[in-house]
Order: sequence, then structure tokens, then C-alpha cells
Amino acid sequence: MELLLILCYTALCMAIFKIFRIPLNKWTVPTAVLGGVMMIGLLVLVMNYNYPYTQIGNQVYRSVPIVSQVRGRVISVPVKSNQMLDKGAVLFEIDPTPFQARVNDLKAQLKDASQNALTLSASLSGSQADLAMAVAERDKAQREYARYLEGHKMGAFSDQMIDTRRQAYKAAQAAVESASAKVSAARNSLESVINGKNTKVASLVAQLQEAEFDLTNTVVRAPSDGFVSTVGLRPGTMSTALGINPVMTFIPRQQGESQVYVAAFRQNSYQSIKRGSEAEFLFPSIPGKVFTGSVVEVLPAIGESQFQGQGTLLETDDLKTDGRLLVILNVTDKRLARYALPRGMAVEVAVYSGNFAHLALLRKILIRMKSWESYLYLDH
Repeated sequence: MELLLILCYTALCMAIFKIFRIPLNKWTVPTAVLGGVMMIGLLVLVMNYNYPYTQIGNQVYRSVPIVSQVRGRVISVPVKSNQMLDKGAVLFEIDPTPFQARVNDLKAQLKDASQNALTLSASLSGSQADLAMAVAERDKAQREYARYLEGHKMGAFSDQMIDTRRQAYKAAQAAVESASAKVSAARNSLESVINGKNTKVASLVAQLQEAEFDLTNTVVRAPSDGFVSTVGLRPGTMSTALGINPVMTFIPRQQGESQVYVAAFRQNSYQSIKRGSEAEFLFPSIPGKVFTGSVVEVLPAIGESQFQGQGTLLETDDLKTDGRLLVILNVTDKRLARYALPRGMAVEVAVYSGNFAHLALLRKILIRMKSWESYLYLDH
């Protein structure tokens, strides 16, 4: 930008010297040079602060790393590179054999456990019947013991006969207690439920749901509308569920969403960049064109200054950072849609604060001249 101003000023001075026939001597030339330095310097300083410009900018977009939920061998990769997909389209498939076997095994166990659960009710009924019989036998033994004890008082029965009836009564009482314990155990087994299911059945149902989830996830699908930019995955590759190395990178479709641009400005420009400020964009890929937009947000943190809690103290070198302000912008100019630019294109941005409005014209002229420069480049 400064070079453009110097060239323009030089051309103006040459025209003035030639038109007005001003002689070149030790007074006129230094005067023109010093005047140019002061004027251009002042213009640049005031313009840079009130209408900041940066060459560091990009159109940014989000990507989704694709990682399988289960570990297994890839058997099919039907997706093609850069092919637009609908949500739910198959990206690749993992061999489902071990997962299907696990599901089948758990279904068999669940069926067996369900049948066992049905027998618990019958077991409780049987235990209750045994208890009733034991109670009847105990009552009978108790009455017999009471009758013999009464006769013994009148001298009808011997001590040995009384002791025999007493032991029979105690045995019957023990049988009642044993039958009662069996009834309690059967009732506890029957009443041991989680969410209305027997605990064994509930455990197997949970395991089956997990196994079916794993089986479903042997087919990896597109999380939304979009495309996979590069498909390097091939059948035979082992896909893991660790997530350390994604096997694909999915690019969601941005239909209906405005494209997001992020530019990095010097920290000196902070006071001049506000939400809603007018902005202009030039793309090296579209020479001679300038597009309008606005500031969406100034990010509240500078990445270069971040640190995480560790076992060491901060050092002086940790504070020697000169990070730039990251500013989110959007292009409101409808003309940009004609060019169908790939995602991630570089962009240069100028922001207009509204102060010193007469200098805004200078910045607009310079940024358009800078856009025309995009026609000129050399490949080394």
C-alpha cells in the first residue's frame, strides 16, 4: 500500500515539475521529497489506524473427522471423492461377522433367561405349598404333643413317650422354618427386577442393546449432507475406534449458511474494529474485483498467549508473543456467488471505522489498486 502511495506521489511530482517547468535544484527536489515523506507518512499512519488492512485472511470452514465406533476390517468403501452425499449415505462398511455372532449369542442367552424367569413363579408357588404342608404337620405334631402332655399329668403316658412327641414337634417346627426360608428365597428371586425385568434378563437386554449398537455401527454413514474430499481408505484396512487417526475427513454442506471469513489484524487496530463495521474484501483469485461485507465479531482471545496449567512456572519467553486479533467477517456482496470459489481461499481485508471519512476514499482506491496487482505475478 505504501509503495502505491509513493509511486502515485512520484508521478504527481513529475507532472507538476513538467507542467509548471519547475527547475530541479537543491531546493525544489529536497522540498518535494520531504513534503512527500511527511504527507505520505501522515496519511499512512492516520489511515492504518482508522481503516486497518491485513493480507492475512482466509475463508474458513469446519470438517468432521470420521472414526468408526467399532474396531474391525473394512470390507467396502462405496463413497467417491468430492461426491455430494445426503445425510445417512454409506461411507464404508466393517466386517459385521463377529458383531452378528455376539448378537445371536446374547439373543439365545436372553431367551433362556426369560424362560428361567417364568419358572420362578412356579417355584414360588411350590415353595408356598410346601410351607403350608409343613405348617399343617407342625400343628398336628403340636396337638399330639399337647394331648400326650395332658395325659402324662394324669399318669397315662410315660416320660419317654412325652419326649418322643416333643422331638417330633420340634422337627416339624424346623421343617416349617426351612420351608419359610425357601418361600422367601423364591419370592426374592421373583421380585428381583430392574425396570420391570428380572435382573438376569435386564443385564442380558442391556448387553444385547450394546451389541446391536455395535453391529449397526459396522456401517459408517455420512453425519450430514456434504462430501468426502479425499478417499484414501481401501478394503482390508483395519479401522479402530480410538479416534487418534481418522480414516476420512467429511466436509458438511454449507447450504443456507453464510461463508465465514477470518482475518488477522495488528493489535494496534483493536479500537477501530467494531461489530457491524463495513469491510471490503479482495481475493487474489479474483483480480480486479472488490467485494463488500461487514465485521461479525472480534474474537475475545489471542491464541499465542494461551497456556495450560503445568508443573512449571511461566518464563519470560512465554510472554514474548505478538499475536494478532482474529476477526470474523462475512461477505454480503451477492456477486461473489458467481465465482464458486473452493473453500479455504485466501482473502485480504480492509475495515472502515467511520472516522476521518475523507480518508476512506484513499483506502478504497488503494485496495482496488492492490486488487489489480493480482493480475501480475511470477511463478518461481
